[in-house]
Amino acid sequence: MAIVSTAALPAIKHLMDYHATVSLGDNELVASAQKGDRRAFEELMERHKQKAYRIAFDFSRDREEAKDLSQEAFLKAFVHLKNFDGRSGFYTWFYRILVNVCLDFRRRNKRVAVEEFDENVENQVDPSHQHPNALSPYQHVAADQMSRKVSAALQALPPRQRTAFILKNHQGLSIKEIAEIMQTAEGTVKVHLHRAVSTLRRSLAELA
Repeated sequence: MAIVSTAALPAIKHLMDYHATVSLGDNELVASAQKGDRRAFEELMERHKQKAYRIAFDFSRDREEAKDLSQEAFLKAFVHLKNFDGRSGFYTWFYRILVNVCLDFRRRNKRVAVEEFDENVENQVDPSHQHPNALSPYQHVAADQMSRKVSAALQALPPRQRTAFILKNHQGLSIKEIAEIMQTAEGTVKVHLHRAVSTLRRSLAELA
């Protein structure tokens, strides 16, 4: 039987603690983090950082700002973690913080330059995203123009309509989840979505 040296015991314990941490659910990790376990909160960040970045990018249209906004949201979540009472899921509670951070950013920056969310940006966020065939120069220009039109039309929406549209169509959240994040009724979310889609259709028809 192999004998484990005492020098290796701390590393083994750390590895065991790590695997125990990643196997926990979000709310269990929150409970551990509230007791001072920083690794638990780091695991929460790891689980949600990609989605947080994508939401922040949808609001800011800038890669560096998106990183800053998502990090600011995680910092606020860490500072206020003691206020999490488990009545909703952690992701709902956290994304409410993130959306508010993004809306504050939009209010501070009324005129934000639109950055194309092109293939290179998408690959940085999701390396699995690949187009099967390269675009021709003409197709690339056309896609670039349409991307800018869509981005401009989206940024022109009222904040709550834009928020509902991003969370539903870009992040795939349900009406119920969006209502919880936005702290409003599901019927109100549906109204925001309907108005957002109608406005975007008119805007894009005018730009076509």
